[in-house]
Amino acid sequence: MSLDKFKIAMQYAMPKHLVSRAVGKLAEAEAGALTTTLIKAFIKQYQIDMTEAQYEEASHYKSFNEFFTRPLKDGLRPIAMEENIIAHPVDGKISQLGDIQDDRLIQAKGHDFSLQTLLGGEEQTAAPFQGGKFATIYLAPKDYHRIHMPVDGTLKQMIYVPGDLFSVNPLTAQNVPNLFARNERVVAIFDTEIGPLAMVLVGATIVASIETIWSGTVTPPAGKKVFSWDYPTEGDNKISLKKGDEMGRFKLGSTVILAWPQQAADFLEGQIPGTVTRMGQPFAKIKQ
Repeated sequence: MSLDKFKIAMQYAMPKHLVSRAVGKLAEAEAGALTTTLIKAFIKQYQIDMTEAQYEEASHYKSFNEFFTRPLKDGLRPIAMEENIIAHPVDGKISQLGDIQDDRLIQAKGHDFSLQTLLGGEEQTAAPFQGGKFATIYLAPKDYHRIHMPVDGTLKQMIYVPGDLFSVNPLTAQNVPNLFARNERVVAIFDTEIGPLAMVLVGATIVASIETIWSGTVTPPAGKKVFSWDYPTEGDNKISLKKGDEMGRFKLGSTVILAWPQQAADFLEGQIPGTVTRMGQPFAKIKQ
């Protein structure tokens, strides 16, 4: 058995939820010098550029989670504010992007998965995005792990979808069928100038939690059923976010998937699988 096949086999065999929640508890711990030592080792292992962080010293962070969701220096990620531009929501790397055809999204060569399943299983939820565009962006451990709005939007719905916690790194994406539609995830759907916009925050092995700015921690605890929350899109209680505003964060790395309707926007030239992304940079152009 090759090393890659062994790694994939271990993914199937590992008690992923148990391991992930245990790591999450450790990541929350405020263990003084031990926490600082762990953070320093992580910085060295993944060659993290701490000069970008608002607080550069490892000793500033009381817990590993606080370090992992560290803010960047003000102004370091300028937002493409042109009205016809969709901005990148995260630092990461494009895994796949393209057309949503017959409810299918490309995962990797030889693998695709269902949009309807990804968004929680309801046909009416997926219908506005059929024939539209999608993009999958992978956040590596070294990346900035706050997620920002690619356009102005008003929150319409949030959906929690239970699932597994496979790793979402490129090796796993190439070898585990239906990876993103089988992992635990949080779906946020916004009303925007291009119509509905879906932002899917996909959980993964040792992702301690997924948070949104309007509800705090959505998971853990992990559920066994799909849950959905509807939000007012008008009036004093609506939740409206501007392009570049933070909308959520991962504690340990994962993946964000965007989807928008047909004829809404086209990806800019040079936006292809493998492209490194920086939050706020131009990603797609809105059709007039």
